[in-house]
Amino acid sequence: MSKAGGSKHAWRLGRALTFVLVIWLSTCPLLAKKRSLQIYFVDVEGGQATLIVSPAGQSLLIDTGWPGFNGRDSDRIVAAARVAGVKQLDYLLITHYHRDHVGGVAQLADRMKIGTFVDHGPNQEDSDVTREDYAAYQKVLGRAKHLVLGPGDGLPMSGITIRALTAAGEHITDPLPGAGEANRYCASEPAPPDDPTENARSLGILLTYGKFRMIDLGDLTKKKELALVCPNNRVGTVDLYVVTHHGFDQSNAKSIVWALHPRVAIMDNGPHKGGGPDAWQSVHDSPGLQDFWQLHYAIDAGQDHNVPEQFIANLDDKSDGNYIKVMAQSDGSFVVTNSRTNHQKNYE
Repeated sequence: MSKAGGSKHAWRLGRALTFVLVIWLSTCPLLAKKRSLQIYFVDVEGGQATLIVSPAGQSLLIDTGWPGFNGRDSDRIVAAARVAGVKQLDYLLITHYHRDHVGGVAQLADRMKIGTFVDHGPNQEDSDVTREDYAAYQKVLGRAKHLVLGPGDGLPMSGITIRALTAAGEHITDPLPGAGEANRYCASEPAPPDDPTENARSLGILLTYGKFRMIDLGDLTKKKELALVCPNNRVGTVDLYVVTHHGFDQSNAKSIVWALHPRVAIMDNGPHKGGGPDAWQSVHDSPGLQDFWQLHYAIDAGQDHNVPEQFIANLDDKSDGNYIKVMAQSDGSFVVTNSRTNHQKNYE
């Protein structure tokens, strides 16, 4: 090629690259706007493990499932993290010290780097098994930073807001912005019993991404649920309700579920754990609920207290560990996907 021809070719190439760069720069704001919040409800057979990945790529895991089972639950968490493009956990939040929530910590810490452990403070339950599980958790705490959250505290995550609503038996006392209205469902709610277990101490959070709001109260039981929303609803409404306590009847009081007015509910139950008929019905009948998704078919509840199969990730007790995935946008829209069938539904 002549010198003149080479110069002409270089000029054309440079012009083409400039054009591509201009197009790329002009579309970057559009791409940024479309970055999604990812939420994976990992099947840990009736425990909890919820992986949250912010639009900026920061990660938060809520609970770790069970210990044992040849590392089954930690393997499933790691697999979900791989799908989400997560190589380490920036935060691991433990709602409370029951085995189906904190039991998998040691196995997971051997498989993934954890940046900061987050919890409600010391164990408050007088039982041998919970003291044992808390002691096992304490042995792992030294591997990373440790943060204790109280009601109203938050996590420094870019692009999303994580705020503690309940912790160590206490709750926020002031309503969140836009909340605080009288809760008309409280008057007819039966008085619940005291609960001396760690369930009542659950570290419950509200996640906000723009207009999208998700609530996860761990295994909080009815007396503490009602304290949060009665006589006034301090939380407001939510788009996504993580069904409390795997759908056990000791939780999910009508006064909180109906006041939260969720558009979609997801229940992390097991084939023979959770999905109690009363709790299931309270969620199912909640005004404005568009859909109810379950991690498992609740075998003991019967057909009348299970949703249609397309909304269930695992259909029997021979689970393959199918998960439910949520992709949310800052405008409040989101998509829910069942990994077993790839059945997907959009919520505007």
